Amino acid sequence: MSTLYIKPEFVHHGAVDGVTGSCHEYRISDDYGLLIDCGLFQGAEVSDSGSATTPQIQFAISHIQALIVTHVHIDHVGRLPYLLAAGFNGPVYCTQASAVLLPLVIEDAVKMGISRDEKLVRAVLNKLRRQLVPCVFNRWIALPALLGAKPMLRFQPAGHILGSAYVELRHNTPTKAGYKTVFSGDLGAPYAPLLPAPKPPYAADEVVIESTYGDRVHDNRRERIKRLEQVLLHALQDNGTVLFPAFSIGRTQELLYELEAIVHRLRGQHIHRTLRWDQLQIIVDSPLAARFTETYNALQPFWDNEAKSRLKQGRHPLSFSQLHTVDSHAQHTDLVQFLARTRQPAIVIAASGMCEGGRVVNYLKALLGDRAHQVVFVGYQARGTLGAAIQRYGPGNGYVDIDGERMSIAAEIITLSGYSAQADKTGLFNFVARMQRKPKQVRIVHGDKDAKQALQAAFLSAGINAMIAS
Repeated sequence: MSTLYIKPEFVHHGAVDGVTGSCHEYRISDDYGLLIDCGLFQGAEVSDSGSATTPQIQFAISHIQALIVTHVHIDHVGRLPYLLAAGFNGPVYCTQASAVLLPLVIEDAVKMGISRDEKLVRAVLNKLRRQLVPCVFNRWIALPALLGAKPMLRFQPAGHILGSAYVELRHNTPTKAGYKTVFSGDLGAPYAPLLPAPKPPYAADEVVIESTYGDRVHDNRRERIKRLEQVLLHALQDNGTVLFPAFSIGRTQELLYELEAIVHRLRGQHIHRTLRWDQLQIIVDSPLAARFTETYNALQPFWDNEAKSRLKQGRHPLSFSQLHTVDSHAQHTDLVQFLARTRQPAIVIAASGMCEGGRVVNYLKALLGDRAHQVVFVGYQARGTLGAAIQRYGPGNGYVDIDGERMSIAAEIITLSGYSAQADKTGLFNFVARMQRKPKQVRIVHGDKDAKQALQAAFLSAGINAMIAS
């Protein structure tokens, strides 16, 4: 039996040189480690532990006692099938809502990235379900035992997507009882649709914090909604398609929630002379996003008070009358051609959020060359993704390569950077600074270089010891 470490050790298997592939190993002895998330790399981000093209697990797992999932975005759970295949048989801890959503994400990940063989897909899902341990918020859960350490886990709401959490770990060390480490996961922006805002933990000895928007400050929610409405008013003057590349889970549902609010408030009013808000078609073209939206609806007990209040008013924020979903691939192909040919005004939400595959690519091929259309980015675009290239070169009417074909960009490219489901510099800073007992060490992960440096400088200027993890 190995001796407990005086201080826990950290090994980062992803999201340390960028914003994807989140996977952090937390070791408290030679033969006792925990994984916090096991995500897929995207775009240009690579790691010795895997990459967008080699996602297999390339680190030792014999000492890993459990996997702890902060939330179910693919860059936090996408390597889970490979972890199971590598022989991991330990518990997979997550919140109750995440336990409902995670099998949907993993089923899609297996079909898209590994195999569509139904027998294999079922085997992966059955194994996952046997190992899943759903947990309620704000309750300490005993982790697999380690003599003398008494390791415990607690989930707290992170406000990023439904079920998202930050993680508190508590255990004994040879020099301290109840040593506590906090992993932020992805923290949500204040007043995000459907979700309660995250509240800082009371205390911690160490904090591992994301830094995606560590160098930016978002608009407040009222300003974000106003900007979204203004963008739509501007975009729809040409009667074209307004295309939102969006993640199937989280961002799609938040967009629908905000769009329903705009349409509800402005119903009967005109967008332009021949189009009223209540005539506008809003289309979700993603079977996976449609399934997640149905699941979000089924998880209404986990919504925030504002969303529950809308339900009591008889409104349906995620299933309103102007909302249409596209299921089959044939319907999808017909719709793309119809919108490109007719320029009929419509809002289309399609995956993937960074334009790395999925149905959104077919829309881009059909619409990018026509100035009547708009592409609106409302989420982070990682380095090396098609979304990042369009975002960079589109405003100057440049070009991008899609599936080996050079596409000129005439469509208007719009970025609503403040319309984010993740905390900005202020939110990230306050998460630590408002703790009643400050940590002795903050480790900064999950961000590009400038974002990490800006957040580190903010902590250091406040007298909080912070380092950029490597």
